[in-house]
Amino acid sequence: MTTSTRGTAAHRHAAPAVLVLEDGRIFRGRAYGAVGVTFGEAVFSTGMTGYQETLTDPSYHRQVVVMTAPHVGNTGVNDEDPESKRIWVAGYVVRDPARVPSNWRSRRSLDDELREQGVVGICGIDTRALTRHLRERGAMRVGIFSGNALPDEGTMLAEVRQAPEMKGADLAAEVATKEAYVVPAVGEKKFTVAAVDLGIKGMTPHRMAERGIEVHVLPATATVEDIYAVNPDGVFFSNGPGDPATADHPVSVMRAVLERGTPLFGICFGNQILGRALGFGTYKLKYGHRGINQPVQDRTTGKVEVTAHNHGFAVDAPLEKVSETPYGRAEVSHVCLNDNVVEGLQLLDRPAFSVQYHPEAAAGPHDAAYLFDRFTSLMSTALEGQRA
Repeated sequence: MTTSTRGTAAHRHAAPAVLVLEDGRIFRGRAYGAVGVTFGEAVFSTGMTGYQETLTDPSYHRQVVVMTAPHVGNTGVNDEDPESKRIWVAGYVVRDPARVPSNWRSRRSLDDELREQGVVGICGIDTRALTRHLRERGAMRVGIFSGNALPDEGTMLAEVRQAPEMKGADLAAEVATKEAYVVPAVGEKKFTVAAVDLGIKGMTPHRMAERGIEVHVLPATATVEDIYAVNPDGVFFSNGPGDPATADHPVSVMRAVLERGTPLFGICFGNQILGRALGFGTYKLKYGHRGINQPVQDRTTGKVEVTAHNHGFAVDAPLEKVSETPYGRAEVSHVCLNDNVVEGLQLLDRPAFSVQYHPEAAAGPHDAAYLFDRFTSLMSTALEGQRA
């Protein structure tokens, strides 16, 4: 099935582009960003702001992001908002690109930035129809082909179906830092945290630094010995891409941290790692949660938060009972109000908890920022116990 071309006048003269889903549906538009070919998993993001943070989030590695907001690129690209040193998305899909960016911090257009970083995109397609298709059929492999000499539809579909799937993908080490580095505390140093980088966003250590934490960011391959070499008051496991079922090394490292009883906090991929460490399974969601407007209830307080998400996998843990684990009792602390997906875990007998979403959300919302305070409280309590 082919959808007719749309788009602004500024992009109607760009090279033709075709988006091909693995189930055979085809959308035709115009090139946006770099011209070429790219493959990945087609997912949609419901955020109306924060496209720069989305593009530079390492958790989007090997994913082609469809923006549900129809008009993208209005504020251009600046040098302050990236969550990492590069764009990580495999491809980018928008309906109506901004013709002229307008913002006092803007340094260049989004189109130019995508082109400069070699990110193949497509514009001028019906992204609402594409989003509805993905909601009904689920996230799937996709290819974007652009240029003046495009292959025939059969060839493009065959190439999409040969691309690797996200299920079973082990990607954290591909996006994580190769060398350890330190983010110093802002003001007086109160705590030291070892942060295992599985695809960490730049705002995460910054949020901890604001609370007097010196953050030692370690590679995904860090060992237990590497973690405790920095003499941490707490250990953090970050967000990241890929299938948590492949993350055997981080799971074994986290179990060693749990054995020692060091205060522990995990976000997103880190939540899935904690789930596996406690003995729960993980599974792939039909189309995932991606955007900055997802309602989550903190079951420990009853409060409902609007939160930022980016996950295609979830923890399979019982919602209505306390579970016995090798590290004591555990319970689901947060749940998504849209579909009852597990959005947080906590141990009741050890200082460890995690959430599936992003309390550091740079573009907002900030309802869940208190979770960093919860982490510092765990470390304060542990230090007081050591002094007693």
